[in-house]
Amino acid sequence: MAAARKRKHNLVIVESPAKVKTIKKFLGSNYDVAASYGHVRDLPKSRMGIDVDHDYEPKYITIRGKGELLAELRKKVKKADRIYLATDPDREGEAISWHLVAALRLDEMKDKEVYRITFNEITKKAVTESLKNPRSIDTNLVDAQQTRRILDRVVGYKISPLLWAKVKRGLSAGRVQSVALRMIGDREEEISAFIPQEYWTLDALLTADGSAEPFTVHYYGRTSQDAKPVKQELENEAEVKEITEALREAHFEVAEVKKSERSRKSPLPFTTSTLQQEASRSLNFSTQKTMRVAQQLYEGVEIKGSGTVALITYLRTDSTRVSDEAQAMAADYIADHYGEEYLLVREKNGKNEGKIQDAHEAIRPTDLGNLPSVIKDSLSRDQYRLYNLIWKRFLASRMSAARYENTQVRIAADQSYIFTASTSRLLFDGYQCVYNQEENEDKGEKLSVNLSRESVLSLERFDPRQHFTQPAPHYTEASLVKALEEQGIGRPSTYAPTITTILARHYIVKEDKNLYMTELGEVVNSMMKRAFPSIVDPAFTAQLEGLLDGVAEGSVKWKTVIENFYPDLDEAVSQAEADLEKVKIADEETEEVCENCGRKMVIKYGPHGKFLACPGFPECHNTKPYYEKIGVACPKCGKDIVVRKTKKGRKYYGCMGNPECDFMSWQKPSDKKCPRCGKMMLEKGNKLVCEDRECGYMENKPEE
Repeated sequence: MAAARKRKHNLVIVESPAKVKTIKKFLGSNYDVAASYGHVRDLPKSRMGIDVDHDYEPKYITIRGKGELLAELRKKVKKADRIYLATDPDREGEAISWHLVAALRLDEMKDKEVYRITFNEITKKAVTESLKNPRSIDTNLVDAQQTRRILDRVVGYKISPLLWAKVKRGLSAGRVQSVALRMIGDREEEISAFIPQEYWTLDALLTADGSAEPFTVHYYGRTSQDAKPVKQELENEAEVKEITEALREAHFEVAEVKKSERSRKSPLPFTTSTLQQEASRSLNFSTQKTMRVAQQLYEGVEIKGSGTVALITYLRTDSTRVSDEAQAMAADYIADHYGEEYLLVREKNGKNEGKIQDAHEAIRPTDLGNLPSVIKDSLSRDQYRLYNLIWKRFLASRMSAARYENTQVRIAADQSYIFTASTSRLLFDGYQCVYNQEENEDKGEKLSVNLSRESVLSLERFDPRQHFTQPAPHYTEASLVKALEEQGIGRPSTYAPTITTILARHYIVKEDKNLYMTELGEVVNSMMKRAFPSIVDPAFTAQLEGLLDGVAEGSVKWKTVIENFYPDLDEAVSQAEADLEKVKIADEETEEVCENCGRKMVIKYGPHGKFLACPGFPECHNTKPYYEKIGVACPKCGKDIVVRKTKKGRKYYGCMGNPECDFMSWQKPSDKKCPRCGKMMLEKGNKLVCEDRECGYMENKPEE
């Protein structure tokens, strides 16, 4: 009898140790699973690591502390006949596999079979299917990731020393983070320059057919000569009074009752961006927290009675595509639990635009049978809340639209003035039986009466109200991610790290979800805009992202991108060095005298902005807060108004006499008093505006 064929020994290398246990249970005894713990090689920290004189070749080194890990992996490689590189299914994962080949010298081992495998979800079917369809490493994806890394390195390495020299050591200027910082700064400038405009609304409370319960209608406008309604914006109280006086004895009648049906489509399943936005809105999660918890759900959680189970698909994606198998799974679940009428009739994969990397699916549960309520006890509170959100969103995305009956009522007053009211009634809840987004709910008044052309109306009273236009809101983490995505800046893997970095550098602070620029952030942003306008230009950064996509697709050579980028950056840095030599940003001498040694103290920068320090350091360690006077006296106590910061670093204007005097203003006060009411005037862009909005007085700022 012939000897049995020797079974081949296989080694699967993944990134995260958390995946090892999950994957191991799917494979036989002839498979070993090990983790690389992320990257094993990178550019050196002590130097740029890019040979700009020799075709921009990167010089990679083993990451400190990874030597022992690589030695252990080499032992496992030696025992294996086949090596499967199963790092994450994105560009970074592809690059990690490429680095593993180099670090473990796999390309030199002619007796070993080396393959690349990917799976979008850590399930038995997905893992075993990937083993049946191995491939070689995609060098285009590797080149795209390598190009991103090199671009980020040369920007940081060339520009950061300028910040160290002119502001403080330890600062950084990243390619994407600098654009994000500029966007936050531009929004704050827009808010500061915003001039509120007065407008009014006019409601009328009517009763119908002798009913005691009034209902509200809203002023729309007047009837034109050809009997068509013309909308009228009410700009001031005088216009409102003119209308209410004219209609004091008016006859109100129902001119039109129009009914229509509309539908609200189910939402698309989550991408990385929309998951971060919705988790922020509904769960109050930061982008960093969302990604951390989603990573846990993707890698696997210990479920009672089932062992380690991966609950969601890959979390870094900008695709809304859903596999045929997942669609069938959802259709069966919906039909069984809700009925056929709740099934989405057409396939709904969404329109994935050109900039989207559609290699992955949307974020969804791996198995709808893992109901959040059933496995809740096996999850942490945060895991449960995020998984419940993903589970419901995916199920809803496969369900039919909600249908409403809309009723629009047009009411004529003395045949010349028009008021309107509208309401909607839910006819069929559709996807909303599972998932209902609060921000999309109808918030208008509901008519408490049924109106017809024969209804007899009586006026109870008018309800005029004054309003002022509002500026664009401050960015939140969620709205910044949305803006970055819409402008094509960064990719799913970069949103959370970008925001985390500029928060950690104290360039921005977060208060009540809103992001505010710190004093330090203002200095860095100002330097970047002045010295490197292209680096902080959103359009230029988006264009670079497009080139990186071209590299990934194989239509653009990666070195061409670097060759076109680096010389311009190098020239800009040289020019900036010359220009900034003329600008003293840090260590500016003041008239404040050190109490310990008598030297004049200088301005320095700390994590939260400016402070005063003795130039005699290290002999003298004296420091104290720096308060920038603006030359305006406090209206409450007469002391100087100075620039202050909240505990987190947000700038405002307060009294030098704080805490005894509690004066504060988010807008910069001026020394001019309002000629109409005598209150303080505030600077808003090129205008001076009375601090009392009801006064509403404003004038142009005098030219300096």
